[in-house]
Amino acid sequence: MSAYSLDLRHKILSAWQNKENTQRGLAKRFKVSLSFVRDFLRRYRETNEIAARPQGGDRRSKIKGKDEELVKTIVKKQNDIYLREIKDNLQESNGIKVSISGLSRTLKRLELGRKKKL
Repeated sequence: MSAYSLDLRHKILSAWQNKENTQRGLAKRFKVSLSFVRDFLRRYRETNEIAARPQGGDRRSKIKGKDEELVKTIVKKQNDIYLREIKDNLQESNGIKVSISGLSRTLKRLELGRKKKL
């Protein structure tokens, strides 16, 4: 879902500043959720900003260069290793804190498959 337009945000802000209605009334009038109006006005009061905040997060990997090589050697040495074990190994040996999902994305990017023994 995309962010609400600046035009709509200006209209809501103008109506609120003119005390035309309550937050609940503004939400009904402009067909947006009450939580949007509440959060939007709170943010405006605190930061004086009306533009939408950037959406999405930073997906750049913390594992780069020599750390990628370390991951490759760990997986090639023991191809049935758990992601949790790789994560713990990286933290102990290099002090890198990485999430399991980030580690999974890195393995996919490096095209390193892991086999699970049954």
